[in-house]
Amino acid sequence: MKNIAVVLTILLFAACETKKERNPIIVNYPVTAKADSSNTYFGTEVKDPYKWLEDDRSEETEAWVKTQNQTTFGYLDSIPFRKDLRNRLEKLWNYEKLGSPFKEGTYTYFYKNDGLQNQYVVYRQKGDEEAEVFLDPNKFSEDGTTSLAGLSFTKDGSLATYMISEGGSDWRKAIIIDTETREQVEDTLVDIKFSGISWKGTEGFYYSSYDKPKGSKLSAKTDQHKLYYHKLGTPQTSDKVIFGGTAAEKHRYVGGYLTEDERYLIITASISTSGNKLYLKDLENPNKPLVTILDHADSDTYVMDNEGSKLFLVTNLNAPNKKIVVADASNPGSENWKDFIPETENVLTAGSGGGYFFAEYMVDAISKVLQYDFDGNLVREVKLPGVGSAGGFGGKRDDKEFYFYFTNYNTPNSSFKYNVASGEYTQYWKPEIDFNPSDYESTQIFYSSKDGTKIPMIITHKKGVSLNGKNPTILYSYGGFNVSLTPSFSIANAVWMEQGGVYAVPNLRGGGEYGKKWHDAGTKMQKQNVFDDFIAAAEYLIENKYTSSNYLAIRGGSNGGLLVGATMTQRPDLMKVALPAVGVMDMLRYHTFTSGAGWAYDYGTAEDSKEMFEYLKGYSPVHNVKAGLSYPATLVTTGDHDDRVVPAHSFKFAAELQEKQAGDNPTLIRIETNAGHGAGTPVSKTIDQYADIYGFTLFNMGYDKLPNQAVLKEFKD
Repeated sequence: MKNIAVVLTILLFAACETKKERNPIIVNYPVTAKADSSNTYFGTEVKDPYKWLEDDRSEETEAWVKTQNQTTFGYLDSIPFRKDLRNRLEKLWNYEKLGSPFKEGTYTYFYKNDGLQNQYVVYRQKGDEEAEVFLDPNKFSEDGTTSLAGLSFTKDGSLATYMISEGGSDWRKAIIIDTETREQVEDTLVDIKFSGISWKGTEGFYYSSYDKPKGSKLSAKTDQHKLYYHKLGTPQTSDKVIFGGTAAEKHRYVGGYLTEDERYLIITASISTSGNKLYLKDLENPNKPLVTILDHADSDTYVMDNEGSKLFLVTNLNAPNKKIVVADASNPGSENWKDFIPETENVLTAGSGGGYFFAEYMVDAISKVLQYDFDGNLVREVKLPGVGSAGGFGGKRDDKEFYFYFTNYNTPNSSFKYNVASGEYTQYWKPEIDFNPSDYESTQIFYSSKDGTKIPMIITHKKGVSLNGKNPTILYSYGGFNVSLTPSFSIANAVWMEQGGVYAVPNLRGGGEYGKKWHDAGTKMQKQNVFDDFIAAAEYLIENKYTSSNYLAIRGGSNGGLLVGATMTQRPDLMKVALPAVGVMDMLRYHTFTSGAGWAYDYGTAEDSKEMFEYLKGYSPVHNVKAGLSYPATLVTTGDHDDRVVPAHSFKFAAELQEKQAGDNPTLIRIETNAGHGAGTPVSKTIDQYADIYGFTLFNMGYDKLPNQAVLKEFKD
């Protein structure tokens, strides 16, 4: 591997003025070495020539990353309007952004970004006093790649633990401070992963983690998540394991949190991203054993609140759209549950605050909020500011008011102060942004998938867009892990729509928009439903003249990256541009890396059965790139040290495309260095990424200038 040959030659041709006459940039890709490696499944040998790229820390892989980036950025640098696009993104991004306030102790805290700060700053104020900086993550590191990844306070607000992520890693460090002085009170805790922080008084807190592995592989020990208790003033090595780490308690995800009165410790345990066991410990009687609420993982269930020994649980056990039930802590098994807020035809998300419950429903992915008292009586429906997404309904038991947010695809996030007793609210904050929402419109439509299933899709664009099949369009979705895509504003999407672009988001099966049945319909051996739903969305947009194949880009990240990879290999004729980000691309080996084994509920694994292996191989993007086919212009994006979806997925997919692509469409990979799965990415890098993605997309649709400049007329022809 030490002598991997690299050919790096980019021939740039002068761009002509008109779309039809412009010559493409011809790319000679770096040569990716192929090894004689393979994997065997149920007697079938599957070649894996780029397996060596799985070691993202090796010198060979680092050299490959460097040469791939040189090729990619050489291409991107040649796009004539890329700088203009970045300037516009930066200008629009530069407005004050404010998160919804929350109370801790005697202070009110909130997150704020002045405009182009790489990370949001945490402020606080007491009463009418002037707000002061509490934490400034922009000072955590010189390059802005260390981000704030969690903040938890003691009940009295006197102490706080904040977690940091370095280089986008899922591994965290935890720092404990005195909130009044903001001084650190003891040594930093390290190697915490997939965890919150739950304080018990001011004595200590609960957190979760694994034994940290070397590299990106799993082992019997590192696959076990454990719940710890850290006692303040003691070394981390003395932290007590509360749950997990034994043969009887082997779980990939374990979490622990306290009820607001700090009487009960609630423990969740699961082997996958869906379904959990549930346990309770009465901390007033610490010598008593754990009480089992659920001894199986057939549902997603959690304790949301309590009133003395009366527990309020949210569950989808025998209720695919979820409901709230009550149980007594002395005997909380599911056979003793009683309905409190019954299941409806819409999916429930629940919160509590101010002595009330708030049932937030998704009605075709649009928010509806109902307020109930603690006796289960409906108090009112909260009349929202518009049609879109609302959230944040909840707070502490004695709050008289709290703050909620509202947004949709063409309305920037605004916050409102809500009076829990009267139901009245006033606008607390509205952004001042160089974007006029009234110039744009969103329409929800329903289209038929391959098997006739009706799928909702929201299409957003400038008012007056001509349906002539020539509008540059991004089709974005996710379709997995019970994740719901609800309307929300994005600065990057606003810039896209300014250029005359259409932005379309279908709610595919595999998501959570219609409950557990909708989710399950896009998992394991029904995963093809998700790809069929996405393909049908593209066909709807084309048939109804929003766009055409020459002006269509498909985009998605993580599981959505898999969606893009599978769709473009199944229907390469359908789109002009493909934009898979941090995608799960090797479906035969995904479960062998970092947290991948936990995704088996959605995917199944190649080791489950011969039938499952063959099904996965049938759509795995890495294994379905075929020589001699013309694939769309593709820009794969990933982080070089992503420890959630390891970059090998993207590396191997890009190598396969570059080897087998026919025609002139470029197949490039943009690898962000010192970066992970995306969370905490500095604003400056995010702007760079979008300028590159949108520049690549428009350029490959045939544009030499931004559409809202000299060639805007092309979208009207």
